[in-house]
Amino acid sequence: MEATIFPDEKEYLTPYSFYRRMRDENPIAYDPKAKLWAVFRYDDVRTVLSDHDRFSSDFTKFDSSETVGRRKSLISMDPPEHKHSRDLLTKAFTPRAVANMEPRIAQIANDLLDQVIDKGEMDFIRDFASPLPIIVIAEMLGVPTQDRDQFRSWADELLRFTDNPFVDAEANKERRERVQAEMDDYFRGIIAQRKRDPKDDLISSLIQAEIGGEKLTEEQILSFCTLLLLAGHVTTINLLGNSMLCLTDFPDELNKLYAKPDLIPSAIEEVLRYSSPVQLFFRIANRDIDMDGRRIEKGQRIIAWIGSANRDETKFEAPDRFDVTRSPNPHIAFGYGIHFCLGAPLARLEGKAAWETLLSRIGSFTRIPGTLEPSGGFILHGVRSLPIAFEPVKVHQ
Repeated sequence: MEATIFPDEKEYLTPYSFYRRMRDENPIAYDPKAKLWAVFRYDDVRTVLSDHDRFSSDFTKFDSSETVGRRKSLISMDPPEHKHSRDLLTKAFTPRAVANMEPRIAQIANDLLDQVIDKGEMDFIRDFASPLPIIVIAEMLGVPTQDRDQFRSWADELLRFTDNPFVDAEANKERRERVQAEMDDYFRGIIAQRKRDPKDDLISSLIQAEIGGEKLTEEQILSFCTLLLLAGHVTTINLLGNSMLCLTDFPDELNKLYAKPDLIPSAIEEVLRYSSPVQLFFRIANRDIDMDGRRIEKGQRIIAWIGSANRDETKFEAPDRFDVTRSPNPHIAFGYGIHFCLGAPLARLEGKAAWETLLSRIGSFTRIPGTLEPSGGFILHGVRSLPIAFEPVKVHQ
């Protein structure tokens, strides 16, 4: 059945009725205008994400224009290239290195709250959710404090090129290449410095990472810096912002966290499911594929709608209910299979540290009325601005 596979622009913040309708009526759909397939059900989404033999992440196999002005990154590789690169990156970007960041993340969260705590209100995105991950990533990479504004500017520019790939792709090409060139020049300078004088930062670890005598090339390091800046910054902004939206929409669930802060990790997982920061991933058919009676031809592109899969009523009881105690919670907000997000432990840690800090210093949150605007298009899911009022916890002298 032919159909549009995208929610209406008015539904970008709440596309869930659209997803349910597609799961019920057209779960494997082709959009002739966009020339794209899409899958909406949990099992199909998971198959498309994990079956790399049939569904490729490397679009350059079928479209040489994909190579123009773009550097291949971890998310656009297939095995065996993907495994080799990921293994090298994992040598530097280790769970221990991430876990060691927790005290610093908590300190950053406290520093950000210090700047607004006496006002009793803030724009949660501008004042907290946006600066926290950019500071974390900048410090991890070894970016000097004085360069942080430039770092944030690059992240914002990259976001504009990413969120709706069907709009003005050619017009954006020159700007995208300019931003990428500026970032490359900057990070080449840091890489050269770290080769001469290694520091305790991620770029130094990436330079030193080695398996069987083989190391990451400069191009691979530059690619990972770009990926970490975009994926680690923007998606975490949305995770933090969406968590505030969910918990102010469902104050009874917020009260559960006040009563039992040990539920914070479970609450983060429920935010990831209920309001997934990334709504979809793209794949391309490696060969002709039959799925549930539908024929997907070799070279055709497929959207795997994560946001729909995480609301699939066949996998989640009462999927439209936000429940910080939900268990089990097999969401696929970080993807599935070999491309499961390498930065997932960092995002989870930032969410946990942020909410532990917020709950320890603020006694109540209230959303300031106003119209919520999506931060971008239909791929990345979040709000541009989120004004809140709050009551600081009273400290007894």
